[in-house]
Amino acid sequence: MEQDTGLEHKFARFGEDVAVQDGAVIEGYASLFGAADQGGDVVQTGAYGKSLSALSAAGRRVKMLWQHDPAQPIGIWDEVREDAKGLWVKGRLLEEVARGREAAALIAAGAIDGLSIGYRTVRAARNVKGARLLKELELWEVSLVTFPMLPSAQIQAKQEDTLLACDLRELAATFEGARRELSSG
Repeated sequence: MEQDTGLEHKFARFGEDVAVQDGAVIEGYASLFGAADQGGDVVQTGAYGKSLSALSAAGRRVKMLWQHDPAQPIGIWDEVREDAKGLWVKGRLLEEVARGREAAALIAAGAIDGLSIGYRTVRAARNVKGARLLKELELWEVSLVTFPMLPSAQIQAKQEDTLLACDLRELAATFEGARRELSSG
């Protein structure tokens, strides 16, 4: 059994079940069980259970960060849970935060489409092929990122996604116009 005490990150593209709604609400899978990432790690079913329970008992939440930067929180994860498929998250980008507005615009434009987990490995083992099987993780944060490490979870193009992206671009343009007015006045 292998044990690692440092903070690690795992990246996943927004999956087919990711949605952006009401301008600033995002949801989808930040981690998929049983899928090997580009580093050869495989998160096992149930790996987040103890961590999520401990956070809940302590009245704390998993943080939503921009590119894993602890100095750049951009929103709130309202729901983080495990299901049979993986780690599902639903949260709100904070429009009052400049980087939150930027993230909404980048998602709408398709420039950002990744989620990444920041965690500490509690329990892991290697399989016969040398892949690290992550059995228990202490989840710290889920970030929006540019480069995901788990490419199998991708946005699936849908007509409604295109319409929603147009709405988000309009929202981003409105915020940008307001910002310019405030800075010039």
